[in-house]
Amino acid sequence: MTLKEKCAVLEDRVKRLQEIGLALSTEDDINVIFELIMDEAKNITNADGRTLYMISDDSKTMKFEIMATDSMNSSQGGTTGVEITIPPMQLFNEDGTPNHSSIVTYSANTGKIVNIKDAYKEKGFDFTGAKNFDKDTGYRTTSVLSVPLKNHENDIVGVMQLINAKDPKSGEIISFSDHMQNQVESLASQGAVALTNKRLVAELKNLFESFIQLIATAIDKKSPYTGGHCERVPEITMLLADAVEKTKTGKYKDFSMNEDERYELYIAGWLHDCGKVATPPHIVDKGMKLETITDRIEVMDTRFEVLKRDAEISMLKKQIELMGKGMANGKIKSLVSEFDDKITQFNSDQTFIQKTNRGGEFMEEEDQQRVSNIGNYKWKLEGEEINLFDEKDVRNLQIPKGTLLPEEREIINDHIVITIDMLEKLPYPKKLRNVPEFAGGHHEKLDGTGYPKGLKDEEMSVQAKMMAIADIYEALTAADRPYKDGKKLSQAMRIMGFMKNDYEIDQDLFEIFVKEGVYKKYAKKYLGDDQLDKVDEAAVLA
Repeated sequence: MTLKEKCAVLEDRVKRLQEIGLALSTEDDINVIFELIMDEAKNITNADGRTLYMISDDSKTMKFEIMATDSMNSSQGGTTGVEITIPPMQLFNEDGTPNHSSIVTYSANTGKIVNIKDAYKEKGFDFTGAKNFDKDTGYRTTSVLSVPLKNHENDIVGVMQLINAKDPKSGEIISFSDHMQNQVESLASQGAVALTNKRLVAELKNLFESFIQLIATAIDKKSPYTGGHCERVPEITMLLADAVEKTKTGKYKDFSMNEDERYELYIAGWLHDCGKVATPPHIVDKGMKLETITDRIEVMDTRFEVLKRDAEISMLKKQIELMGKGMANGKIKSLVSEFDDKITQFNSDQTFIQKTNRGGEFMEEEDQQRVSNIGNYKWKLEGEEINLFDEKDVRNLQIPKGTLLPEEREIINDHIVITIDMLEKLPYPKKLRNVPEFAGGHHEKLDGTGYPKGLKDEEMSVQAKMMAIADIYEALTAADRPYKDGKKLSQAMRIMGFMKNDYEIDQDLFEIFVKEGVYKKYAKKYLGDDQLDKVDEAAVLA
């Protein structure tokens, strides 16, 4: 080979190393990275057999990741889909000493390259496995090169083993030259750094997701009534996103998301209620109108019993007075009848207050007035005559919808403001920069009457609109809320149909939600059998 030819070969090798370095740095699939490393090792050495081992997290074993032998047309691991069934290699002996019996475990434990010219003539290493393989298959293991993969911190993360280098012209088995060894060592270093970086990114991503789910779980666990909400909303959102991407007609026929955008929406779904971490539990858990730390209805029941007792005492005193005056029995009967009527009224009022305390969808004005009238009943406490209910109790019992006072509702609504504030302070990578907008928009309405920003249709992203539908649907069907039972499927869909007609949720997205059966897929998994009734989809979409 002339000097010019050698220079050309070296130039080509440098160019190849640059290309493989770029490929390794841009590829995300670990299995593809494995194959890039081994394919380039073949280009450098023309090796017939190639095996890649990666050291386990506990640094006690090495797992087979890729096994390939060209002359036998055999390839396993990597992206082949063929599982390698050989058990991992042990890096330590039973007595805890490093295992140096094979060249790959030796390289893994020492960080040294091993270059064998002929496995059958080499002393000091155990080639029993290779020889048995040769005996069974007719193969002949000759030259072997074992190169450790060291990352940027000089930690050994794996070992590359190459078998039977071939002369590119004659095809004869040759030894691995020093030149080959140096280039493979350089390749191994590049590959190890790339693998370490990708694994580190994957580990950080896993840590990030786990931390997010930990926050969401903590929020759900904060209240026994909202358990699972933070987990279920992203599931509904992604089901709807899948359906929207598949649609071929209508407003969203061209909508699509790449993997990064899908991941961004998924993360936003998990974080959509993170502001609830600052919401007082006694408000989140307020299942009854009179509830604070405990439900004060028991206090009211006690007061009613005092009213009845006092009425009875008063009646009995009057009876004694009449009898002492020798009054007729008729007047006593009238007195008893009057007492019975009073007790009947008290019982009716007590039952009414107990029912009112549970909250509901709507409270009539006359019922609110009745609460005021009952609250004005007088009872004695420590000799002082006071109203049966104080002003705060009356306000709570007169709540027309649900169980929250306006100021308590405002505190609940503030969770989304806190959510946005929290999320906007995080230093997101470019791929997650829309998380605050997606997560913070699930209480906005297309007509501008939502909160916290009063955004309108054109100001909201498609993803935020999807999350709004998911949040509403989960809330309507959830059977674990303190203030209501989970609605039947037909009721929930009918309500959402009204919201669609009132321009509160996106009509086209809701149509996909219904027609593509997204609501049914979720319902079958999470709703109770008593909720799964028939839905008139045509009426819902009318």
